[in-house]
Amino acid sequence: MKEAKFKQVANVIRRRVNDGSYGTKQKLPSEYDLADEFQVSRLTIRKAIDVLIEAQILVKSRHKGTYVMDTPKVESGRFGLQGFTEASESYGKKSHTEVLSFSKVEQPTDEILTTLQMKDDLNKNIYELIRRRYWDDSPMTIEQIYIPEFLVAGLSAKDFTGSLFAIIEKHEQIAYSQQEVEAMLTSKRVGELLKVPVDGPLLKVRSVTYTVDSKPIFLDISYYRADKYRFKTTLIRNKL
Repeated sequence: MKEAKFKQVANVIRRRVNDGSYGTKQKLPSEYDLADEFQVSRLTIRKAIDVLIEAQILVKSRHKGTYVMDTPKVESGRFGLQGFTEASESYGKKSHTEVLSFSKVEQPTDEILTTLQMKDDLNKNIYELIRRRYWDDSPMTIEQIYIPEFLVAGLSAKDFTGSLFAIIEKHEQIAYSQQEVEAMLTSKRVGELLKVPVDGPLLKVRSVTYTVDSKPIFLDISYYRADKYRFKTTLIRNKL
């Protein structure tokens, strides 16, 4: 069934907000101009705007027009240690995941081996998982995760389109994560993946997640949009 025209218009406007074409606090074109652009009636435009007002993306003033809401940054750790999927739900967002690669690390670096306390376990394998993660239609982060084989044995790339925490907690109880946050400029590759400008602000987050007895579970080196996130450095898993 073909999607209603007002929903199609709403989706286009939503994408423009997400990719920055319509910036925070920006006034949208008039209903007349939008109707002309989309070649629809002003009633269709009003319905589309109502959808986005209900979704808390737009706000409307009777005398001033329609504006993009000033949405606060996502605060990592607002509800303790959460996976991306859980955090998106807590903010009322829908998440989805694109797995870019999943493969065995042939020659783990000293940093990876030391962090995972596996320098004396050279016969045990480590896997690298790289994912692009979205809230609604907006790419939010690129994850580069290093994890021991026993936690992901028998799995393939398609198994990681959901919650990694849910997979891990079949084997280990997650207790806390320690994070180091570094500000940096966006590279061309990451910019393309996150749909943000090259040399714009970016957050590189190195986090190690542990069991309650301080055994490292996985190392995550991720890149987050600086316009969307702020971080706490030590997070506790509230499900303990």
